[in-house]
Amino acid sequence: MHYKVIHTTRYIYNEPVSLCHNIARLIPRSTGKQTCTNALVTIDPVPDVLNEYEDFFGNKVTYFAVQHEHTSLTVTVCSEIVTPMSGAPEIDFHSPIAWEEVKRLLAASRQEYSNVLQYIPETPLTAADPAISAYALVSFRPGRSLFEATRELMQRIFTDFRFQPGFTTITTPLSEVMSARKGVCQDFAHLGIACLRSLGLPARYISGYIETIPPAGTKKLAGVDASHAWFSVFIPGTGWIDFDPTNNQLPGDQHLVIGWGRDYADISPLKGVIVSSGPHRLSVSVDVRRV
Repeated sequence: MHYKVIHTTRYIYNEPVSLCHNIARLIPRSTGKQTCTNALVTIDPVPDVLNEYEDFFGNKVTYFAVQHEHTSLTVTVCSEIVTPMSGAPEIDFHSPIAWEEVKRLLAASRQEYSNVLQYIPETPLTAADPAISAYALVSFRPGRSLFEATRELMQRIFTDFRFQPGFTTITTPLSEVMSARKGVCQDFAHLGIACLRSLGLPARYISGYIETIPPAGTKKLAGVDASHAWFSVFIPGTGWIDFDPTNNQLPGDQHLVIGWGRDYADISPLKGVIVSSGPHRLSVSVDVRRV
């Protein structure tokens, strides 16, 4: 499959801004399941400083600074991504490795799994309280395979929690999401990660897109797609396996990866600082289309 993704972020300031520094993580990375064949970043106004590099996790980063007065900022990234038409991911569903055994293997071979161990400690966005830890144990019964336990956890989050945009922000504590049983994809990814890490298991946060299919007989509207998030768990002998609790599915061809990290803070699409005395308005448009 060949996809074209157009992601546009626009800030409109109530007062002129004399200086802004920004970091964007919006260029999809190439993985074993996708290849980013082209990515064009357009910034208006044209920045005075522009650098591109890879961060600690291997994600593509664009740093830019606008050092002259401006009243708006628009960042558009047009990416082309190719994925194999393989349908659902091929996974050994009969792998018997238990989650306790995974913990033992990682502890016994710390040097071999050094890049995996960094995804075990909790972060401020994935902190587990007693309620979250107890929620995890329902699926992670003694001796159960890590894959089956994680798949059930994904299914339970999908069933038990309601998708409700606007209820949370990125600063909403995960304990509040757990108590209210509602949130958005970022919250559900953080919840899955918190559950796994509360058991001493490695899990990482995935940022990306998902292709939306309009109802039969209707035309797909431009710009109505959105960024998406899910989580991944490491299984020795198999590798990282993705789980999407928002849609209750193992991500396949329609899930396009931007990058990953320990949580949202490591892979936030666009963040920065401005020198201004007034508020601003933000709009985001995402269009994911098959070419």
